[in-house]
Amino acid sequence: MKAKHKNIFLIGPMGAGKSSVGKYLANQLEMDFYDTDEEIETRTGVDIGWIFDVEGADGFRKREEAVVADLVKVPNIVLATGGGTILSANSRALLHNHGVVVYLEVSLEYQGARTVNESRRPLLRVSNREETLIKLQQEREPLYNEIADFRVLTDQRSVRIVAEEIINWLESR
Repeated sequence: MKAKHKNIFLIGPMGAGKSSVGKYLANQLEMDFYDTDEEIETRTGVDIGWIFDVEGADGFRKREEAVVADLVKVPNIVLATGGGTILSANSRALLHNHGVVVYLEVSLEYQGARTVNESRRPLLRVSNREETLIKLQQEREPLYNEIADFRVLTDQRSVRIVAEEIINWLESR
């Protein structure tokens, strides 16, 4: 299915399936896959939690913005972004201007279920996880919508089905 597509940037909250869908999508489209969190960990040699603990959210977001700035220049990629990548106006502009932005939507119910056993997510190391997810959704959803070229709901849907919907949309453009 070799087709020449613009870079594809997946945005959305944690637990939406950006990494899983991104890997499958990249494979189907014969593109390279990148994940901003994995790239940050590779570059720093430490995990995201450590960066949050030592540098705080602001330090992490600066690293994330630098990774996005580098990766949008790489041709033929599918990029899974972190849930908060869109908090940076610069990152939003870079994503919007350098490829196709696909917003993977997930309901709070499914997001909660998909992240219930996640200890790697620094923002969920709290006692009131549901309240945190609601707050993050209210804060971030307008920013996801601001730059999205296409939206896909991932609730109760397999990685393959979500990826196929994205591929069909890309081919219909």
